[in-house]
Amino acid sequence: MSMIEIYDRALCCSTGVCGPEVDPDLPRFASDIEWLKSQGHQVVRFNLAHSPMAFVENKKVYEILGKEGTECLPVIVVDGEVVSRKTYPQRENMLRWVGSAPSKPVLPVTEPNKSCCGPKGCC
Repeated sequence: MSMIEIYDRALCCSTGVCGPEVDPDLPRFASDIEWLKSQGHQVVRFNLAHSPMAFVENKKVYEILGKEGTECLPVIVVDGEVVSRKTYPQRENMLRWVGSAPSKPVLPVTEPNKSCCGPKGCC
């Protein structure tokens, strides 16, 4: 499984819903991150306001910040390689970076000539 590091701009929280203007990408991205974790990937988020040393300790992120300033954030690093800057990626992109295929939901299947509602029938 992959190690995903997210270097966020200064936010009050990871979902971004606590400010006066909600960025619609942040709640979607937070949901996608939780989904990736449920698939077994390790995900760590660093917020510039809360964990500034993490930005200094990662040489690649520090170098990008030095050249582009905070406009480069968020920076997404997968298994040590920078894969994205300036935007919160869609789930499909993250899946491609970690080498996974989206899991398809499993629908219940009934046997032929049997009720899908169980032995007592539908309510």
